[in-house]
Amino acid sequence: MILEKIYLHNFRNLKRVFLEPSPAINILIGDNGQGKTNLLESIYLLGTLSSHRTANDREMINWDKERAQVDVLLRKRDHSLKLTVTLEGSNKRVQINDTPLEKKSELIGNLNVVLFSPEDLNLVKGGPSYRRDFLDIEVSQVSRYYHHLLSEYRHVLRQRNFYLKELRDNFKKEYGVLEIWDEKLVELGSRIIEKRLEVVEKLQILARLNQRKITGGKENLSIEYECSLGELNPDIFSIFRKLLVNNRDEEVKRGYTLYGPHRDDLILKVNGMDIRKYGSQGQQRTTALALKLAELEFMKSESGEYPVLLLDDVFSELDQKRKDILLELIAGRIQTFITATDLNILGKLKHSDYKLFKVKQGFID
Repeated sequence: MILEKIYLHNFRNLKRVFLEPSPAINILIGDNGQGKTNLLESIYLLGTLSSHRTANDREMINWDKERAQVDVLLRKRDHSLKLTVTLEGSNKRVQINDTPLEKKSELIGNLNVVLFSPEDLNLVKGGPSYRRDFLDIEVSQVSRYYHHLLSEYRHVLRQRNFYLKELRDNFKKEYGVLEIWDEKLVELGSRIIEKRLEVVEKLQILARLNQRKITGGKENLSIEYECSLGELNPDIFSIFRKLLVNNRDEEVKRGYTLYGPHRDDLILKVNGMDIRKYGSQGQQRTTALALKLAELEFMKSESGEYPVLLLDDVFSELDQKRKDILLELIAGRIQTFITATDLNILGKLKHSDYKLFKVKQGFID
């Protein structure tokens, strides 16, 4: 998939921007704070309906305006699409080919994106939520079924936690309503875990190959799915249901749900060592890069097309060897947007491989 045209109106400091990017590599050059990351954020918004920087949509609207809009013309294998997201106050409206969507989530899966930024080191060294988000964001883009499961699960989890607090605060032992939420939680949560296990198996193969390539065969990466339900067998439903029943009093006492995919994690090991606890920063960066490159290949295998790759100030964090490997893997195959403060990142790239855009005070040329 290729972004052929990008139009931004009052998106953060980018008041009026029109770009016709290269189908290959696009480099956004400028000092910090000029708007480079804002452009990447706008593309990410069209792919995921969310920002990687804020949970408050109002922050994506230019500070003295009431409305922002992002439009792109997207070319896929057999057709083209115009995608639009409009932000107005706390409201978000979505259109495909100028037709409003009743369900905003229907936009997800049209433009697939992979974002890699220095903060992605948290994917390796941060808490479990970073790794759960990594899985959920990539799988949701290629599986509407999974996105639906996740949305429903989060709704049920909120309702169940609310009721657990009510039972605790009112000293009740009326579990009838709780049992209804239990059944919904078990069904949705079990299916999420099943899908994650399937995805992790594929990701591990891809990430292991990347880790070996980056390190010259010196490091073997393994990914283990650590489930809050304990050791899993084919009957995840029964294990989940039994844990909720056996720990009901404890959950009421705490006022929240102790078991389920919202408590799970990925354990990343290099040569058998837990990289989060014992890896050097260099090893952690290598592992984060290996995972992001695996994400690209996984999404292509699921959708038939490479996603658009967004690299936000990544090259300043990589040594020359890792830079060369990354450029070698993406050149000529994946439409990529790169932010940088200088041209040192170009390395061995030929001029025909990239298009250069200068960003200054919200203007791009």
